[in-house]
Amino acid sequence: MDNEGRLIEYAGQFRLVRKVARGGMATVYEAEQIGPAGFTKQIALKIIHDRYAEQPEWLQLFIDEAKLSANLVHGNIVQIYQLGQLGGEYFIAMEYIKGVTLRALIDRHRQLGQPMSPALAAYIASRLCRALDFAHNFVDRTGRRLEIVHRDVSPGNVLLTWDGHVKLGDFGIAKAKTMIDPAARRPLMMGKKHYMSPEQILGGQVDWRSDIFAMGIVLFELLALKPLFTETETEAAIDEVVVAPVPDVTRFIPDLSPSLASLMRAALDKVREDRPTASDFGRVLDQYCFRYREPGSPERLQAHLADLFPDSYRLPTEPAAGTLGTGTATPSNRGQLSFIRRLLGLD
Repeated sequence: MDNEGRLIEYAGQFRLVRKVARGGMATVYEAEQIGPAGFTKQIALKIIHDRYAEQPEWLQLFIDEAKLSANLVHGNIVQIYQLGQLGGEYFIAMEYIKGVTLRALIDRHRQLGQPMSPALAAYIASRLCRALDFAHNFVDRTGRRLEIVHRDVSPGNVLLTWDGHVKLGDFGIAKAKTMIDPAARRPLMMGKKHYMSPEQILGGQVDWRSDIFAMGIVLFELLALKPLFTETETEAAIDEVVVAPVPDVTRFIPDLSPSLASLMRAALDKVREDRPTASDFGRVLDQYCFRYREPGSPERLQAHLADLFPDSYRLPTEPAAGTLGTGTATPSNRGQLSFIRRLLGLD
């Protein structure tokens, strides 16, 4: 019997475990997806706030986030599993990330007064560029390029897993050429003003080059541990981004390598035609790490997170009470760590 095209109906359940974060548009919970025969899966559940669910244009943004992100299957993008509705309440089931945000990492470095290794910053940024390159060039099943723009690339929307992987999340205000954009119908500031390109903060048409400008700001913040743009009033922020010359990044970052300085200047160019692609941006970062013989890897980022967050760090394979959470080698892995150190010439 040919089953192609057959619909399989099912009923699913989710158990909310705890609130993880509350944003302006939605609340995110740690949850469990429950299925038959004792099946459970840890997920994150994003539930839109009632006041936004009642406004068609904001509800459509929430729905579009799920529809757009569901097929962006990439190792550096938070995965979307399902869009659901129950009694007028819309939710998105997505990958649950165990780790910290890039914002938390930057804040921790600033708290400790400890600069971030340029190689580590380059590695994190290069992985974000991989995610953006995938989104910018994504094509649907018909071969049509969707021209996806994230529009909200910022440290709070980047997740670092405890095992050292970098994930770009929150495509909540992303746009594609197949979607209706609320900002196109009336002046509407979409995104965080301190990470907006000149064309975005003015409410103009944006494309992938706007995300590149935001990446330049993120890379600067990783290295300087301070924001590039700081004005809080909207009009002053517009002047800062659009009118004033871009600050000389070398004034704020001691011993900044010429290649990284040139890369940031190109990404922050007010003429968007002169900005690099996400692919070129990432390639320069990878070449920088290779040139200085400090190639990035999940293992290096994992070890760094373990050092900076000893109280909360947990490997995904370890129970909450496991001694690996303190960064201490257990008897079962001490021999492996010793072998690896000898192999790398560290002992």
